[in-house]
Amino acid sequence: MLQLARLTTFQLNSHLRISFNIKRLIFPLLLTLALMTESLGELTRTTLADAYFQVTVFVASTLYVYFIFAKKFPNLELSRIKQKSPLLEMCYASVLGALPGCGGAIIVVTQYTKQQASFGALVAVLTATMGDAAFLLLAKQPMTAISIIAIGIVVGILSGLTANALPAKFQPTLLAKQTKSVIESLEQEKTTCIIRCSQFLLWPSLMFALLIAFNFEFGQSQALLEYLGCTLALLVVFSWAVIPTKQKQKTCVTAHNNYFERVIKDTQFVSVWVIASFMVYEVCVSTFKLDISLWFGQIGLFAPLVAIFVGFIPGCGPQIVVTSLYLQGSIPFSALVGNAISNDGDALFPAIAMAPSAALVATAYSAIPAVIAAYIFHILV
Repeated sequence: MLQLARLTTFQLNSHLRISFNIKRLIFPLLLTLALMTESLGELTRTTLADAYFQVTVFVASTLYVYFIFAKKFPNLELSRIKQKSPLLEMCYASVLGALPGCGGAIIVVTQYTKQQASFGALVAVLTATMGDAAFLLLAKQPMTAISIIAIGIVVGILSGLTANALPAKFQPTLLAKQTKSVIESLEQEKTTCIIRCSQFLLWPSLMFALLIAFNFEFGQSQALLEYLGCTLALLVVFSWAVIPTKQKQKTCVTAHNNYFERVIKDTQFVSVWVIASFMVYEVCVSTFKLDISLWFGQIGLFAPLVAIFVGFIPGCGPQIVVTSLYLQGSIPFSALVGNAISNDGDALFPAIAMAPSAALVATAYSAIPAVIAAYIFHILV
């Protein structure tokens, strides 16, 4: 009876059966209600669209490429690189983190929760990533962006090696029970037509996401694109709430795209946490009238420290503000360096969800190289 109360199954037809987890349905229903309210409607719509085009699409496409390469070149799997050489693992994790967006960083986060990457790799990738702010910098000042990415990779490698060299008591332990629950939430064996629909939508969405990332002006179509992103984000959240049951009939997903099922499951899980975090952040900003640009007023020598502090705020929004201030000439290059190293972008949301202690410790560890690197450049530049 208890199991029946938790899980309600609807027989759609002879080929497809979908089960709805009532607890999971609460979140998409709350989002739908927020969209219908006058006070939160516009904010929710914008937040959902941003989360879809800035995070969901890039996470899915990056995971897709990673799994294809891992399938064709098994030696590129983090677990194998970890066994082969700690230095190679740090280099690989740092390069993944340095990729614009948060997709590469989220790959390492998920691999860490499956115990296929070391804690040092987690520190390296969170140190090296600049998140979506890298797209803005690449579009406006490509040479500066390349310099920041290179600095992030070097600092990430050194930080990761240092973290792995620390005594065991300074490295958080990933509990087996926690790992199991994460894997179960990310990798369900059952599948439905949702996977094929997601695959069909990914590549057009990626095209729009790249145009948005590089500040392409859509003019009058901007509002239409926002509604599209909002709708697709809601579809992602509702599909996450849908749990397929065992199917007696042939599914519409073939063996060819079994790896794509893993991509979609991982992306759905990450997207839900990112959307929830985006909503909390935007509501707080709207309610308390937070303005990060005011934090940098007349602070001089302390600008790098403030930028590093902003880097600890989860999400890419605050980091894009810091990058924008640099492009406007309001803060020095050293502040940009400190923020790029300390910030974890949107990768911090799923990291906190899947391995909270490791995520917080890794973020704290990134503060040390961020301060050192920022003030080295503050003195030299």
